[in-house]
Amino acid sequence: MNKKEISEIKKQFSPANCSITRICGCYVDGDKNKKTELKEAFLSLSEEEMFKYFEIFKKTLSGTLGKNLLNMEFPTNQEVDGGTQEFLMRLRASRLTDDELIQQFYDRIIENYDYPENYYIILVHAVYDIPGKSSDGLDMFDASDEIYEHLLCSICPVKLSKAGLCYNAETNLIEDRIRDWIVEMPESGFLFPVFNDRSTDIHGLLYYSKNAEALHDLFIDQVLGCTAPMSAGGQRDSFNMLVEETLGDDCDYNTVISIHEKLNELIEAQKDEPEPVVLTKPEVKRLLEDCGVAEEKLDTFDQQYELVAGDQPSLMASNIASPRKFEVKTPDVVVKIDPERAELIETKVIDGRKCLVIPMEGEIEVNGICVHMGNLSEDTEYPDNEVDDE
Repeated sequence: MNKKEISEIKKQFSPANCSITRICGCYVDGDKNKKTELKEAFLSLSEEEMFKYFEIFKKTLSGTLGKNLLNMEFPTNQEVDGGTQEFLMRLRASRLTDDELIQQFYDRIIENYDYPENYYIILVHAVYDIPGKSSDGLDMFDASDEIYEHLLCSICPVKLSKAGLCYNAETNLIEDRIRDWIVEMPESGFLFPVFNDRSTDIHGLLYYSKNAEALHDLFIDQVLGCTAPMSAGGQRDSFNMLVEETLGDDCDYNTVISIHEKLNELIEAQKDEPEPVVLTKPEVKRLLEDCGVAEEKLDTFDQQYELVAGDQPSLMASNIASPRKFEVKTPDVVVKIDPERAELIETKVIDGRKCLVIPMEGEIEVNGICVHMGNLSEDTEYPDNEVDDE
């Protein structure tokens, strides 16, 4: 799914567009015991409850594609009897009216979802009547000829509210506040099946993780039957290692700047596109070539890629570079700079020492205090703690 398709489904989570038919829920405590359950038609909920659930559902489809939202495909062996995809198909076909199937779904999550505290499993069934599109992109609600029947699951932490004082309007007194168990925004969730090309695609799902570095691999493997992808941080670390291992001694400051500049140019050029920028192995190799990496250094690229990225077919550009962040780090100093001004930093050897050289122009602050550097000349001597340290 791309950004436009995700946005189209999120728009259904409102009173005017609601396509949800039924909601089920199970509150699980920290010892993996089912404490209470919910099963009813969604439209029978109060308006206040519906709005709170809409917020949760929208959050389950929020975040950055490739980081918080991950498109996953089912292996073929999960689409046969007994497979995870086949189970979700039966669950969807039941429209959440089969109590035995629902209990099996809860049990699978409770057994494989690694979370030590209380949480609330929410599962909804919805049927979206897909409107046609005119040539200028406008919805044609009278031209619908397909429905998108789907399940959305949200797993939300349930935490005790903080202790404190409150005003009691009935007694007109300031009193100790009653602590309640609060259902928070989801930590994990998924949409099945995916909505690809504005149509149902039963061969995949869209997975959500609030923490892009904690994807709940066991849950993905055992409950969804998919292979957990490399996290955003894992992709970044793999790319960095790939560059270091491929370039070796040629991995200098200017080459690395050139690589990140080209990545940022790619991201910027396609920022308004619904699909994120994805780099396959040949495209990563071509990127290094375009940045002047010597041909003999690229002779081992394929081997290095297999070692650091494994069977990862592609890397998300936004996971390995950021148009908003550029950082130079030494053991003692971290320099952060606008990526568009990265060329301001130079590397030089001064008096036999490797130095980062940064032109100091305009107003300079030290801990919020404006300082004046005076009339420094090129032959000015610096104390040992000046900025030309390694």
